[in-house]
Amino acid sequence: MSRAPTLSSLAMLACLLASGSTWAQTVYRCPGNHFTNSLTPKEAEAKGCRVVEGGNVTIVETRRPTPAARPAGTQAAPASAPAGSRVDPNEQRARDSDARRILEAELRREEEALAALRKEYNNGEPERRGDERNYQKYLDRVANLQAEIARKEADITSIRRELARLPAAAP
Repeated sequence: MSRAPTLSSLAMLACLLASGSTWAQTVYRCPGNHFTNSLTPKEAEAKGCRVVEGGNVTIVETRRPTPAARPAGTQAAPASAPAGSRVDPNEQRARDSDARRILEAELRREEEALAALRKEYNNGEPERRGDERNYQKYLDRVANLQAEIARKEADITSIRRELARLPAAAP
């Protein structure tokens, strides 16, 4: 049994293609960059709309956000301080002293970690471990220690730089 198109199926396809206007709607671009497909040609002409041609157009309408409703009798919360306003000097001193304390604690931790790494590094000749029978493993660990020491030194330098930027601690 062959699957050749029958005359009735070809006729139905021709009818569908001929009535293509029902498959695609005309989209109009109206003044104010407003797109619509709900106008008749006469309405579009009266409003000064033009037909959009040459591609598919997707129109997605969104709802405009509504301002949050407040319960009756309440006032709006006071706005935060304007961008140009200054912070209370006592509050700023407290912030600076907190930042200094945190940075100094971090500096101590990093210096302790650096001292431990340098001790393990042992001037480029750390003690070999039992799992380092392969000499390449030993060399890899030495290289990793060197890299960690360099990172710690860079971290310490940056922490000291941050400390130098802070105002001097009050007596």
